[in-house]
Amino acid sequence: MGSSLLTMAWGVERAGLAAALALLAGMGAACLFTAHTLLRVNKHHGGATCEVPALCRTLLGRTAETIAHGFSLLVLLGANIVYWILITNFLYFTVNYLMDLPTTYGTIYNTTLTCRTDLNGTVADTAGSPYWDLHSTVPVYVACLVFPLLISNNASFFTNFNSLGTLSVLYLVIFVIFKGSVWGINFNSTLVVTHAGKDAAALSGMLALSFYIHNIIITIMNNNDRQEKNGRDLTIAFVLVTITYTLVGTIFYICFPLVKTCIEDNLLNNFEMHDVMTAVARVLLLFQVITVYPLVAYMLRSEALLLLPLRGAGGALLVNVCIVTVCVLFACFCPNISTIIRYTGALSGLVHVFALPALLQARSLHVRGRLTAARAAPHAVVLLLGVANFAMQFFIEE
Repeated sequence: MGSSLLTMAWGVERAGLAAALALLAGMGAACLFTAHTLLRVNKHHGGATCEVPALCRTLLGRTAETIAHGFSLLVLLGANIVYWILITNFLYFTVNYLMDLPTTYGTIYNTTLTCRTDLNGTVADTAGSPYWDLHSTVPVYVACLVFPLLISNNASFFTNFNSLGTLSVLYLVIFVIFKGSVWGINFNSTLVVTHAGKDAAALSGMLALSFYIHNIIITIMNNNDRQEKNGRDLTIAFVLVTITYTLVGTIFYICFPLVKTCIEDNLLNNFEMHDVMTAVARVLLLFQVITVYPLVAYMLRSEALLLLPLRGAGGALLVNVCIVTVCVLFACFCPNISTIIRYTGALSGLVHVFALPALLQARSLHVRGRLTAARAAPHAVVLLLGVANFAMQFFIEE
């Protein structure tokens, strides 16, 4: 849970409130079901050091193992791109805020909201210096800032800052609740321009990534002191995440005082740069994402080196260069985090969240002589939902 919080209100707007609430509960339950399925399969066929690719090799063969690694790589690449876009965004607006601070100190702004999109969803152009442009030069500056952090293989230094992620999420929740209390409820026909649920798959695609933990869930839960409580603790975790997503998405959507189609896929972009609470949120999230990015890049590099015939420091350097290049290109030419999250989530979710747990469970039951139609039916339904979720992404109006 992190960057997805910023997109949740946009997803609620695309789906409509009623469909969004149903999707949040339904996708949370489906992802919990499949994550718990992986734990059950691992109990019978894995071990303390096992993970999904190893289970695939044991039960489904080498090809399934390669597919599992490949789609883990896709998820991590999508996360790297989203984090890069966010670092660029937070850095750009934070520097602008600090540069303007001496001349705007004491100025009272009548409004702290902006609508930079029209009803067709096209982003309005903003003029700026050619040397400090959000979609051309700043992504390159971020490369100069972040690339040295990727050289180190010592990931433990950055894990020490993980607690800041919790603080950032907590601040963002408080931020949305406070702004909502100031705005009040603004929910009427003149503000709601609903898509009537036809674009609900935009939210479900995002949620497939927002709830995605499946490629490392076994390792996480194997560290639980009380293994017999894994099911309970996993359920608590998913319920809390679902509640947090629902609170942030629905409160911002219901209370947002402008036309709801103005809600952006990064909700902080709806606020003027000089809003103090927004500036604080950007600073906190900037530090968090800069410390998280090397960890995600490290995992991506590790997955890539497992699949590619590259070895040693030279291979690692080449992978780092490729990662940074792809991130810079996306930040310049496709800086829409909602699009990246929903396509990555829908495709990788189809494989890791829906297909592999169902196939692994079916094979496990078959090996143990317990496979029946009744036992296979729930997993088949979940698998079909995953296929439908991915297919629907291509029918959404951008």
